Amino acid sequence: MSTQAIGAPTGVPAGELAAQARIRELQQLLERADGLSTVAPGTASAQPATATPTAFAAALQAASGAAPSGAASLEGSGSSAYQPLIEQAALRNGIEPALLHGLIQQESGFDPNSQSSAGAQGLTQLMPGTASSLGVANPLNPAESIEGGARYLSGLMAQFGGNTSEALAAYNAGPGAVLHYGGVPPYAETESYVTKVLGYAESYRREHPAPATGVAA
Repeated sequence: MSTQAIGAPTGVPAGELAAQARIRELQQLLERADGLSTVAPGTASAQPATATPTAFAAALQAASGAAPSGAASLEGSGSSAYQPLIEQAALRNGIEPALLHGLIQQESGFDPNSQSSAGAQGLTQLMPGTASSLGVANPLNPAESIEGGARYLSGLMAQFGGNTSEALAAYNAGPGAVLHYGGVPPYAETESYVTKVLGYAESYRREHPAPATGVAA
């Protein structure tokens, strides 16, 4: 069955049309969003500042340029399909791409439809309340989930003074637990989570070494 949209200009790939339509739909949803409040960091229940609809829509539009045309081309294609989205979202939010890659690998195994029994959804396994506070309208959309997860991790890194282990622990167990224990909580699940994410990140660094800078003597 042809996937060419009825009434669409001929010669335009159906996947590209679908992606453009989805972006327009997301932008309309985000522009209608209201009532979101910013949560100040530094408290036990603190989360990164809420993304405004306009700011998040701009980030999504930027991310869409790096994504393959059509959502179907992403599903089941492994982590490589998401590499451009991960790198750009990480750079926009001031975090290392390897760290975001490792987090996604641990959280969902790069399954965009992943859902936990607790209600977390998508590649970065955002809980509904957290997703909403970050401006994420659809956590199962890869671009939105990656952007939202990057924004959340960036806020946690800032909250915990750039301490990667504590930020990851807060992503897993909540900022309150990290504040209570003054570091990574003594939970087996959280300790294992931090170790695995850091290990995946290191593997990513080895596979994607940073380009050499400077001129050899």
